[in-house]
Amino acid sequence: MQYIKLSRRGRVGIVTIDRPEALNALNPQVLDELGEAVEEFAADPGVDVLVITGAGEKAFVAGADIKAMRDMTPLEAREFARKGQRVLFALESCPKPVIAAVNGYALGGGCELALACDLRYASERAVFGQPEVKLGVPPGFGGTQRLPRLVGRARAKEMIFTGDNVDARQAEAMGLVNAVFPAEELMERVLEVAERIASRGQLAVRAAKAAINRGTEVDLVAGCDYEAEAFALCFATEDQKEGMSAFIDKRRPQFKGK
Repeated sequence: MQYIKLSRRGRVGIVTIDRPEALNALNPQVLDELGEAVEEFAADPGVDVLVITGAGEKAFVAGADIKAMRDMTPLEAREFARKGQRVLFALESCPKPVIAAVNGYALGGGCELALACDLRYASERAVFGQPEVKLGVPPGFGGTQRLPRLVGRARAKEMIFTGDNVDARQAEAMGLVNAVFPAEELMERVLEVAERIASRGQLAVRAAKAAINRGTEVDLVAGCDYEAEAFALCFATEDQKEGMSAFIDKRRPQFKGK
């Protein structure tokens, strides 16, 4: 892959979008490579949690590539939007937790990429925004759908209608990010969270992710029905026996993902 770098720390897979000369902007090739990276780590039994970040100190992802978009026909633009949506749906539906380490600008497609992750942690230098209306278009990679679900319709409409950016602290206050860290500590703090998640019972973590994702799209009764099934199925696993036995024995559990 030309623009995506893959690395690991223990059971954490790290995906770095590495196109700093364009502030890591998303063009069709970057999207294709990002999709391949997510698919690879999702299928890797040695990886339990994914972390996505951007190369360099300026940008997580500064947006979709405007040079690549400018002369698109409506049909080409639709396919580009669909490509971005497919990749972000794959990211969102990845059974393993995905964490965004937002180290700089997360604008347009970059903000939408962060929105598709399960957790978002930001550097103090991070900036978020959906500035597409300044270019004469609305968001196209799911921003009009995920942002209001996360921060509420009024705040999402304000961001999208004005195209104005918010800084890291504003993003934290509105619930767009989980926490803000000093720039020099961001990756280490994010990896600490990722490693803590990776130490838990992974079948339970994945069941919980599926229940949350599915449950928030249906009514409460249907969501609770799904949760009860996920809860029950985990009682057929070795991890459930180990986790509860370890609690009773007052020792650390040794989960095996079985």
